Amino acid sequence: MIKTWTQILLSAVAFILLQVLVVNYIHLFGLVSPFIYIYIILKLPLDLSPSRVIFASFLVGLAVDMFSNTFGMHAAACSLMGLARLPVAKLSIDMREMPDRPIPSYKMLGVVVFLRYAAPLVAIHHAALFAVDAFNLFQPVMLLQRFTFSFIASFLLLTAIEAFNLNQVKNSER
Repeated sequence: MIKTWTQILLSAVAFILLQVLVVNYIHLFGLVSPFIYIYIILKLPLDLSPSRVIFASFLVGLAVDMFSNTFGMHAAACSLMGLARLPVAKLSIDMREMPDRPIPSYKMLGVVVFLRYAAPLVAIHHAALFAVDAFNLFQPVMLLQRFTFSFIASFLLLTAIEAFNLNQVKNSER
């Protein structure tokens, strides 16, 4: 268990730093802004209590906010994502067949189930983030475009990270 929490903490620091030092500066065509730090929330153990998930999600978002000068936008979006995580997991994952301390992954869930688990959570995060960012609905087409293209970019990056993680696991098993 300590090994799991150490890994989660180290990966959280790595993803937050990668987000604020590199990925925050990617803005393609003024529409695409990928967010990879939410991978931390996706990979929290499934048996973690909802209050701990929401608290951890809030802290992750707050850390990104502190480095990005976004005044709580990421904390709010991550908290909502953490709140929605358990209902989404129950809808997309058969929880009865999970091992002890289940951490969502391609290997444990299969690719399709993992994507079915991750897609709604990424969409919830992005919808909340862009709604708070816009703070109005005067440009609904632009808001919808930013949401759609950023969702696609983030989702593709997160699936690539998870595929890379799967390859690392397979290589270490050899």
